[in-house]
Amino acid sequence: MTQRIVSVLFLISSLWLVSCTPTVNHSKRMDSNKTVHTILNRKSVRSYAKKLVEKEKVDTLLRAAMSAPTAVNKQPWAFVVIDNPQILEKLSTSLPYAKMAASAPMAIVVCGDLNKTLRGQDDPYWPLDCSAASENLLLAAESMGLGAVWTAVYPEKDRTEIVSEILSLPEYIVSFNLIPVGYPKHPEEPKDKFKEENIHYNQW
Repeated sequence: MTQRIVSVLFLISSLWLVSCTPTVNHSKRMDSNKTVHTILNRKSVRSYAKKLVEKEKVDTLLRAAMSAPTAVNKQPWAFVVIDNPQILEKLSTSLPYAKMAASAPMAIVVCGDLNKTLRGQDDPYWPLDCSAASENLLLAAESMGLGAVWTAVYPEKDRTEIVSEILSLPEYIVSFNLIPVGYPKHPEEPKDKFKEENIHYNQW
């Protein structure tokens, strides 16, 4: 009888301990990681408040962009910071998907520097390097409460020529994209792009 009572008490205490143990919420744990939080919350922002982006934040965006991985560490990139309203307006009306640039306080054009590439003018890696730099820039913007959007220029020849003309780029500099940046005018929610069907392990 005594053993049965002890067993029952032990079972009750075990159940009580389990009930008091906080449930591990993996999604919350994942989101509490600042880097992962920034990645999961990045979104394309096309509407901006009438507020200038501080110089130190612009410097941080550029530093983040230049921290990206690059083939053989060639760093074949260059960046044109635009805060002149007339130039922003001209780019917005000349490029088909950059209308929001006219209302942005600034934009950054990520460019490829063909003089710094791994294999010269025909190097296939500089667009990959510029893509990595662009994503770093977008994530840095998100982390600082800024909104930004990647608008494509390269590989459309007509667009690269337009940007080259407007910004007076030398021949060895190729505009890769135009990224308007500013403080979001309205709160925006990120898209959940996770899809199980896109994942494969070891083989297809």
